[in-house]
Amino acid sequence: MKWMLVVLVGGVMPVNTDLVFDKFADCLSAEEQMRQHYADAFDAWDRGAATKFDRRRDYARARELQAKRLLSNIGTCVPHGGADQQLATPQQPTRTPQQPATSQASPAQP
Repeated sequence: MKWMLVVLVGGVMPVNTDLVFDKFADCLSAEEQMRQHYADAFDAWDRGAATKFDRRRDYARARELQAKRLLSNIGTCVPHGGADQQLATPQQPTRTPQQPATSQASPAQP
């Protein structure tokens, strides 16, 4: 079985990465590397931002927003059956044109 890495943006919205692995362990390793990349990006932002804000309160708010933006994206490994199988996404129901109601005249009763 093949495995595909899917990123849940904000922990909710699935995004297909098109990264497919033969082994589950390889997929988990890629997820760990992705998580580490986001953590490193947040740490780099944090080091630079600490000196840019005049007020501690502004820094704390900006840090919280940046943490949500970067650290709420998580990866997960899902089974992948091949090119014919796609990630399930919610779809809007398709509307069919309204058929006019046809009334059939019933035969007259004596």
